[in-house]
Amino acid sequence: MLRLSALGDVTHVVPLVRTLQSGWPGLPLTWLIGRGEHRLLEGLEGVRFVEYDKKSGLRGMRAVGSALRREHGRFDVLLQMQVAARANLLSAFVPARTRVGYDRSRSKDGHGLFINTRIPDRPGIHVLDAIGSFCEPLGLRQDSVRWDLPVPAEAHEWARAQWEDDGRAVLMISPCSSHVLRNWPAERFAALASHALRQGWRVVLCGGRSELERNTADAIVASVEGPVLDLVGKDTLKQLPALLARASLLATPDSGPMHIANAMGTKVLGLHAATNPARSGPYSDRRYCVDRYDDAARRYLGKPAAELRWGTRIEREGVMDLVTAEDAIAAFERYRSDFPAAAGAPAPPR
Repeated sequence: MLRLSALGDVTHVVPLVRTLQSGWPGLPLTWLIGRGEHRLLEGLEGVRFVEYDKKSGLRGMRAVGSALRREHGRFDVLLQMQVAARANLLSAFVPARTRVGYDRSRSKDGHGLFINTRIPDRPGIHVLDAIGSFCEPLGLRQDSVRWDLPVPAEAHEWARAQWEDDGRAVLMISPCSSHVLRNWPAERFAALASHALRQGWRVVLCGGRSELERNTADAIVASVEGPVLDLVGKDTLKQLPALLARASLLATPDSGPMHIANAMGTKVLGLHAATNPARSGPYSDRRYCVDRYDDAARRYLGKPAAELRWGTRIEREGVMDLVTAEDAIAAFERYRSDFPAAAGAPAPPR
């Protein structure tokens, strides 16, 4: 299997792994993956990971290919699940008889030159379902979706130690995507957080160690009306799933934490304008997403979303301003209406 990145996309591959393992128990699986993504999924049972560092370029590709040939000979099947030029070129160094790739409508960067079998062309499906269809040329079908991410007990222990379980519902905010134009203004996150605090919820911030994430978290904390637990930059990729699992609801743009939280069973308040939640939103439940994708299509591309090529991204300056604080608060209230037991304790006096 070849899927290098990103965190959300490799999370989408895990159900495919479960389908392959269920169909063929004991099947040897090797996954060619990126370094950070490996840290998230390390310990996934039945899978041998081989890291490729994109900084190593062509030299690294040759080294990976030599190691695979030396240790495995020729694979029966390569599932080439990434169409970017780097991944396509890397796949050429993987010795395999059957080389399964995307259908023509989703191919790009010469993808078709590196494969000899294609998955079915099914427009209008979620990314996870597209990845799941990679088993179909092999005679299997992904009829159920199961993650069971490899999260060690010590990661859950760390997450439990971050705040006392006092019965309050928890709104977790992961404010940054790796795609900057998908990010929502910090002051709007603060408005949502302030509303949650007024309902008696606890608010927790999480995120990575980049300067952008630190600055965004600082801006949220400075504007929010009440106490916020700031855990930005304090967790590891192994601890992140455990942390997300402790949330009642995660608020985030289209990002890796969105999909990891969904895999851990946490509901997601997804913020969408640059991307289509039907294609790349939280897979299991999109009831609490804000969807301004059609508005973005009409404003920036001059046509409704229904007329766009499936998967079109509208990553334009200011596109996320279409998602208002009122939109997010309404989604938050939809969650509270559906889960009254998580409505939150009475807000403490200030």
